[in-house]
Amino acid sequence: MLAASGARCRRPATIAFDVSNSVALPRDLALSWRAWAAFAALGLIWGVPYFFIKLAVQELSPFVVAWGRITLAALILLPLAWRGGALRSLGAHKGAILAFSTAEFVVPFAAISIGERWIDSAVTGILIAAVPLTITLISRFFGVHERLGMWRLTGLGIGFLGVVALLGFGSISTPEQWVGVGCMLLATVGYAIGPLIIQRHLSETESIGPIAVSLAIASLLLLVPAAITFPQSIPSGVALASIAVLGLVCTATAMLLMFYLVSHAGASRASVITYINPIVATLLGTVVLRERLGVGGVLAFALILFGSWLATRGKPSAPKAEAVTSS
Repeated sequence: MLAASGARCRRPATIAFDVSNSVALPRDLALSWRAWAAFAALGLIWGVPYFFIKLAVQELSPFVVAWGRITLAALILLPLAWRGGALRSLGAHKGAILAFSTAEFVVPFAAISIGERWIDSAVTGILIAAVPLTITLISRFFGVHERLGMWRLTGLGIGFLGVVALLGFGSISTPEQWVGVGCMLLATVGYAIGPLIIQRHLSETESIGPIAVSLAIASLLLLVPAAITFPQSIPSGVALASIAVLGLVCTATAMLLMFYLVSHAGASRASVITYINPIVATLLGTVVLRERLGVGGVLAFALILFGSWLATRGKPSAPKAEAVTSS
């Protein structure tokens, strides 16, 4: 659920930082069939984590699930970042990397795994779709001052109605389910803060460097709770396979695809993935896990996606765009 910035391009290019989507927009790169393939793959990959989390938490603790996927991804991305020289000069950004690791990985991954013990994966996907709305609401606290015009304010209102519809049409009723909703809202805030930290403090670094280090830090932070709740018996093949897919595909591979997509397709196309992910999550939950979304869930789904699109549409004003150079 990360909107990457500062992605590495094949040749030097001046890029403008799009504060509405928190990703780097290379102006001189044309869309290719490879970029379309990356877009399709990433839209699918980032729609399936909630399905596999739902399977894994049936046998493993939420902290083991979060730690397992983070550790696998770190083991893949750290060597790649080191070989590419992306770990150099990160010492000056220790505080930002620690904050990013906590906001983007530790809190959301653990919170989603905890919450999915009580709510459906389809509902999780819909709630996480409110990340763009959250970014719009909190961006000013991170020094990103975007003008909230009529359309963006309308989008915020529609998205909020979508959340109300999702929570008020009977799909959430028990105290445990409300705790699950709270976990998802906490994860949504974390996913919104992560890109804003990159934009504010890490925009001049190569993305894979801080991402890889952040994953390693998150693995260390979750090690103790994961060890305390580690299963006493060997989990089933389904649980182990779910962790493998979450770490290798939904985290490590997804990050690499996102870097490629941003640098080759541009931010405007890459940001559309935000609206595809919950569609995949909802289809998997309702078709494979037989979760019942209901009329309220379908209405909420449409309102949140439409509201998010309205709240993030348009371009930032010229004075607010920060120019950086990719090498």
